[in-house]
Amino acid sequence: MEEAILLVLAYLIGSIPTSVWVSRYFFEIDIRDYGSGNAGATNTYRVLGSKWGTFVMIVDMLKGVIATSLYVLIPHYATNELHRTNFMITLGLAAVLGHIFPIWANFKGGKGVATLFGMALAMQPLVAVSCVGVFLLVLYLTRFVSLSSILAGLAFMVFILFVFNEKETLYRIFAVVVAIMIVFTHQKNIGRILRGTESKVPILKYRDRRKQRRK
Repeated sequence: MEEAILLVLAYLIGSIPTSVWVSRYFFEIDIRDYGSGNAGATNTYRVLGSKWGTFVMIVDMLKGVIATSLYVLIPHYATNELHRTNFMITLGLAAVLGHIFPIWANFKGGKGVATLFGMALAMQPLVAVSCVGVFLLVLYLTRFVSLSSILAGLAFMVFILFVFNEKETLYRIFAVVVAIMIVFTHQKNIGRILRGTESKVPILKYRDRRKQRRK
């Protein structure tokens, strides 16, 4: 019964539609009516700028951290590592499900990448930090948040399976599922990148302008 209550709470935390509330409160628009129509950090970067895009990404990551850490409310999981890991994965996935299908925003949310990373941060901080490093490097080089998210998701799988060689079977399966899910939910972005029509986020644009002037 306690687990069921915490799973519902994790879903509700994940359902907090950060970008939707920010766009409505500060800009009097619905972020889902602009750009890609997605209620996530990538579209927020695209439509509202880097400041609000960063804010949304951080909050969405915190949703994953908080939801995944709810296991601490049940003493049993403090002493059983296997059960704790399995329950943390379940809590985190409930939060991601909430982000993608938020009850507070008519079940139309984002792709869940930032919340997934928050979940990874709560479970395996070193892996999460490594993935964030991949994300930031790709973002710096390309200014594509979508591509950064895809490669960071693939890196998560590589880190879990090969670099850190995680032994827990469910965690290894979860890493593969995450990579597949991120690629699947970014199919349209991949298509736009290949066609050269994917929008870049408004960061480092002055660096790009300087490069253009030098040519």
